Amino acid sequence: MRGGDERSGSLFSYVDLEARVGEDHPLRTIRSVVNEALAALSGEFSALYARMGRPSISPEKLLRAMLLQAFYSIRSERQLMERLEFDLLFRWFVGIGVDDVVWDHSTFSKNRDRLLKGDIAAKFLSSVLAQPRIKRLLSSEHFSVDGTLIEAWASMKSFRPRDGGEPPASGGRNSEADFHGQKRSNKTHASTTDPEARLYRKGPGKEAKLCFMGHALMENRNGLVVDACLTEANGHAERIAALHMIEPHADRPRPITLGADKAYDAEDFVNELRSLNATPHVAQNTRGRSSAIDGRTTRHTGYAISQRIRKRIEEAIGWIKTVAGQERTKFRGRERVGWSFTLAAAAYNLARLPKLLEAPA
Repeated sequence: MRGGDERSGSLFSYVDLEARVGEDHPLRTIRSVVNEALAALSGEFSALYARMGRPSISPEKLLRAMLLQAFYSIRSERQLMERLEFDLLFRWFVGIGVDDVVWDHSTFSKNRDRLLKGDIAAKFLSSVLAQPRIKRLLSSEHFSVDGTLIEAWASMKSFRPRDGGEPPASGGRNSEADFHGQKRSNKTHASTTDPEARLYRKGPGKEAKLCFMGHALMENRNGLVVDACLTEANGHAERIAALHMIEPHADRPRPITLGADKAYDAEDFVNELRSLNATPHVAQNTRGRSSAIDGRTTRHTGYAISQRIRKRIEEAIGWIKTVAGQERTKFRGRERVGWSFTLAAAAYNLARLPKLLEAPA
């Protein structure tokens, strides 16, 4: 028979959040990894807070909520708090009870800013990768690197002369603007919205944008991101960041390899890698020039393997920009944007871990 469409209207409800989440739900594995990483960072969290005063939002709950924001492509803290209000799965993952009051979005944002002072995102990424069950998944010899543009939270209309010579626009806060015939560069102009953003063009024929440059270092065994950082957008940032990220991994007796695309084919970069005891598996750029990579490197089968596997880093960067919402940042300032980018890289690893941990060794 057909069931009725009436609401039960029960006055009391006994809900066990643990029973509502399926045993095979991927967030169960992710939450155990996250909890272990957060426990290792307990001392770092304590150093950020005063010993006396009114209790604030737990940093562990803040980070779990921000990870959910990345996993489920939630565009703002306001929408995140709305999901926490009615979503039992979100409440279970963050660690708040069914009857607990959800924080105001402004309170959440205010408490989140405290974590920026401790560089917690980078330490959280390292803490996840340091766990024995995850460390066995990582390669310690073969890596790939790549960079990407992160569009700044600033419009081109905010890019004005540094000397203030341009007259203020009329017609409201979003008035019409015509930039044709104007010479605009980072030396003479700066954004009034985000002064740390830089005008940058990705390539010939591409439009110039106010942006930052994000960088990721991937290990080649399972394609997990082992380091991430954000720099000013310029023509040398990719190679400088790559050297900075690979240096800690090059301190070992056996040489390591680093795969990269044609943008890294520069003689100074290749020589720096070799001085670090790292073999440069960089794609050759022979368009109108000679490559810094010669037959001594390309003749080995490992070079072809690195060139094939290095393209997997595009999967990580694509997830970080589209799913985790980093294609255009919601923050201002390089420190805040870099914090968000690094946390998104950690979220990418966590999203991959349930299947990797279930796979046979």
